[in-house]
Amino acid sequence: MRIATWNVNSVRSRIDRVEAFVARHDVDVLVLQETKARDDQWPLMGLQAMGYEVATHGLNQWNGVAVVSRVGLEDVEPGFPGMPGFGDPVAPEARAIGATCGGVRVWSLYVPNGRKVDDPHMTYKLEWLAALRTQATQWLADDPDAAVVLAGDWNVVPTDDDVWDIEQFRNSTHVTPAERAAFAAFIEAGYADLARPHTSGPGTFTYWDYYRQRFERNRGMRIDFLLGTPAVEQRVTGAFVDRDERAGTGASDHAPVIVDLR
Repeated sequence: MRIATWNVNSVRSRIDRVEAFVARHDVDVLVLQETKARDDQWPLMGLQAMGYEVATHGLNQWNGVAVVSRVGLEDVEPGFPGMPGFGDPVAPEARAIGATCGGVRVWSLYVPNGRKVDDPHMTYKLEWLAALRTQATQWLADDPDAAVVLAGDWNVVPTDDDVWDIEQFRNSTHVTPAERAAFAAFIEAGYADLARPHTSGPGTFTYWDYYRQRFERNRGMRIDFLLGTPAVEQRVTGAFVDRDERAGTGASDHAPVIVDLR
């Protein structure tokens, strides 16, 4: 089974790229983030004609997540239990959707950005990650053999090697000790970074800002991940970042990450 995650940065603008991507790489399950489309705005026909089922969760022109699968799509769940919202009054956001695909419970996750270190959105981000970690820990406690993948745009840079120049990001979001600890808590809970053993080393990134030719100069960040339970980790045979998908006119600022399972 081939599983991929991709922050597509507007599915309506890039549906042709999505359809070409799944065909080019023979993808079985694709999770998307930042789709920026309500459920009734989704361009479904092309993917459905290719044999894919699609589960979407979009409330407005912001955020948005989806699961695209050709190996089954069952028990679709928009949002995880205890997932916080943001604002006053608190409003729900379309940042998570789960579905069982080919026997694997796959989650598409769009972790809040945080905006600034001292912004209320950073508090929201840490609360959101803590709530997800609570659920992820419970899923594994309920069934140590559970096949669960937490995939998406985590908006966290786990190590200094995961950004082009750490000195440029001191006192910024994504690299703070609190955010890194929140990400590490999933590893401590028993989830593994499925792609890292196959895509390790400085200069391996998944996101490049459109600003100042960051992509052309490889000034990027590694913030897109697939974390899996032990039952999934032992099935991994390879992984890669499709850096070419970030190139060209009309590209998303993120590149897809692909993991192969036995």
